[in-house]
Amino acid sequence: MTNDAILQSPPAPVTRERPGVRGAHVIVVGNEKGGAGKSTVAMHLCVALLRMGRSVGAVDLDLRQRSFGRYLANRRRWSETTGVELPMPDEIVLEPSGHRHLDAAEAEESERFKAALARLKASCDFVVIDAPGSDTHYSRLAHAAADTIITPVNDSFLDFDLLAEVDSENFQVGRPSLYSELVWECRKKKAGQEKRPIDWVVMRNRVSMLDARNKRRVGEGLRKLSERIGFRLAPGFAERVIYRELFPLGLTLLDLTEDGSAIPFSMSHVAARQEMRDLLIILKLPGLAGERIPF
Repeated sequence: MTNDAILQSPPAPVTRERPGVRGAHVIVVGNEKGGAGKSTVAMHLCVALLRMGRSVGAVDLDLRQRSFGRYLANRRRWSETTGVELPMPDEIVLEPSGHRHLDAAEAEESERFKAALARLKASCDFVVIDAPGSDTHYSRLAHAAADTIITPVNDSFLDFDLLAEVDSENFQVGRPSLYSELVWECRKKKAGQEKRPIDWVVMRNRVSMLDARNKRRVGEGLRKLSERIGFRLAPGFAERVIYRELFPLGLTLLDLTEDGSAIPFSMSHVAARQEMRDLLIILKLPGLAGERIPF
């Protein structure tokens, strides 16, 4: 594949209504870099959709860290301890293959993923998959099955390498990253086989509250990069300590007004909820257009 093949304008966002025969809309939160906040994004998106009255399936494909799965386990534990019922997704836990032969291992994992996804697509409105921060067979299967891919990137030029080689002085785009090539291949295959695109959204994450020069330069760099590589850009979440405090409780910013929550609800949390609403609006997920967001 040449560089020119991937450096093209992004397709129109997915705005179709979900036909019943197709099953759930699959959202993959992925990149190939750890520490970008994928599990936080996946969890908040799950709870947001649940609180909008949608049924949601959840799969954690990071088989080593399982941050998303542990977040959900913490949520169940908090609910049982406090006696407060919280909305929960339908979770499926996948295991790595035990085969020593690569082809046999990948075949077994393909069957496990196919069966899990088929079950969730048949019973849910949305499926949220948290992909690992590395190139694995499960991750490739998930990206190929996606309707929407959300890629969180930390608000730094260090994370630009996740998408492409970029000159920090003039923002000239060089060779696309291996991850960008993976997404491009998945989009091309899905468009050819199913005649519908994968919507790729890159969101700035852990954005500084300060209007620093570097913050503005990163924003400009991402805007130009989006035009060349072919993704839509979402504002993302600001850097807030509250996200780290919520993980062991299994709570999200959308749960802080529940009975049993000992965390005071502040104006900072109001602003964070607005960021979640803005992300939902940018994503243009099927069936949500014009609907009131109840948080």
